Amino acid sequence: MSTSALRAHALPQVHTSFPTSAWLHGIIADLPTPFDRHGALDLLTFARLCERQVCAGASAIVVGESAGEADTLTPEERAVLIRTAVSIARGRIRIIAGAGSNCTSRAIAAIRLAQTAGADAVMSVVPYYNRPTADGITAHFRTILETTSLPVIVHDAPSRCARALTDGTLLDLAASPRLIGLRDDTGDAGRLARLRPLLPAGFRILTGQDIAALSYLLLGGDGVVSAMANVAPQLCRGMYYAARQGCPRYATTISDMLAPLAGALPPEQASAAVKFALSLRGLGNAAVRLPLTELTETEQQQIYTAMEAIWAQPDDALPLRRAR
Repeated sequence: MSTSALRAHALPQVHTSFPTSAWLHGIIADLPTPFDRHGALDLLTFARLCERQVCAGASAIVVGESAGEADTLTPEERAVLIRTAVSIARGRIRIIAGAGSNCTSRAIAAIRLAQTAGADAVMSVVPYYNRPTADGITAHFRTILETTSLPVIVHDAPSRCARALTDGTLLDLAASPRLIGLRDDTGDAGRLARLRPLLPAGFRILTGQDIAALSYLLLGGDGVVSAMANVAPQLCRGMYYAARQGCPRYATTISDMLAPLAGALPPEQASAAVKFALSLRGLGNAAVRLPLTELTETEQQQIYTAMEAIWAQPDDALPLRRAR
């Protein structure tokens, strides 16, 4: 869509500040959902992962979304995870609950569950599988925004959903003060520059791709919803602050150090890869739920090699064991 066409969508009343979005910035970990050897929730490990992000100075964490194997969780398990995260956070960090569905009524039910469990905000993905039109996507999110008081972050993931959130649709939806941000998994760096002047001053734009984190931050992005932050939270935080404080060389040095790890955590394998990496740190095991499967030996070795490159850095002790 052309810039002039986009501007037609940007209504004057959209250009207001949203104080509730001030906290939404930085490197925000998309937490995995740990399971024990019997397939049940491993809440002790999950609590440790939450506290680890608090100690790293993160502004928020995402619970029960892409890396959290959301579609394999029951509503009861989602509620338990959110309540656990809230109890660990104790107001020190914001809890963003995954609450997406390709059925609008189910998405609304998931949001209500998240609100009851104490979440501070929800992240809702573009409806997947049933391939709605742009009008259908707009109606889906408008219905959600009209039926919740929680802040909403839209997750645009066309590679997962087979449908993209168009720029025009986003600008229309941003008229609602409850829509505070976008998690952009498109990999389109130019989108940030196109949308920033047209969106509300307080609207937050974050990438969901670790591999593009540094370039996104240097272009003015507000942050990253990150799988890698689970593994190397302090290094990720250092890269963010270096980029934001005008130290691109230092940020690039950290990014280069993290690049092999980012490459070893592809979005399609994020849950299994993050869990394996964390298991090398003594944080849970690598178990995932079908239809996901654990990593191959080659993929395991790639992660171990990537982690060896950062083992001497803060919060990144040498892995416990080498992949066989």
